[in-house]
Amino acid sequence: MSTTISSNRPGGGIKWRWPSVHPEGRKFLLIAAIVTVCFWLLGWPVLPWLMLGLTIWVGAFFRDPVRITPTGADLIIAPADGLVTQIAEVPPPPEIAGPDGLGEAPVLRVSIFMSVFDVHINRTPMAGTLRKLVYIPGKFLNADLDKASEDNERQHFVVERADGLRIGFTQIAGLVARRIMPFVSMGSPLETGQRVGLIRFGSRVDVFLPAGTTPQVLLGQRTLAGETIVARIGTSETLDGVGQ
Repeated sequence: MSTTISSNRPGGGIKWRWPSVHPEGRKFLLIAAIVTVCFWLLGWPVLPWLMLGLTIWVGAFFRDPVRITPTGADLIIAPADGLVTQIAEVPPPPEIAGPDGLGEAPVLRVSIFMSVFDVHINRTPMAGTLRKLVYIPGKFLNADLDKASEDNERQHFVVERADGLRIGFTQIAGLVARRIMPFVSMGSPLETGQRVGLIRFGSRVDVFLPAGTTPQVLLGQRTLAGETIVARIGTSETLDGVGQ
């Protein structure tokens, strides 16, 4: 359960802290650490240092930082850390189209690419009830390619608010990703920014915006899962930006 832990009102402060390692990654961290110690005990000159670097990377990959999620009924929050690589009008994925999904009309898709250095815990963009959770086995093409949304291993979510408005988002495996893991199940009530899944190791998440909603992020912008405002429902204002 989440609680209000911060605001933009004057006064107070907060200290930086090391992010924890998600439970799903602790076994991999332990294995890497044990192998590193074994290499040191064997007296090998180079491999222990390489394994030490790998152990640090494994711990960093599975890091699970606390995020401060803005609250507001009209907000759509980023489901993933990464780079906004595509913003395009597309048909809804067939697995989550139709009357019990996102409908048949074209939707705006915002694609966020996660490198192996990004946090890989994914979060729901909107509060509501999880109405659909569809896993599709597939290929492991470069997740930055447009056809990855149709060919790669992926997992679709549809979240419905109490007023019936729905939003969809999709976890897509990439070149080195080999497992998509959900943390929630069909019918689960979700809070905005709640952790819903993990992809190992490097991938992409697509967000499908409701009708009449324009992204409030720009191509090339970096997002933080659970924090960055991707869009405001019903807002059609187009943004421009400059790289500097």
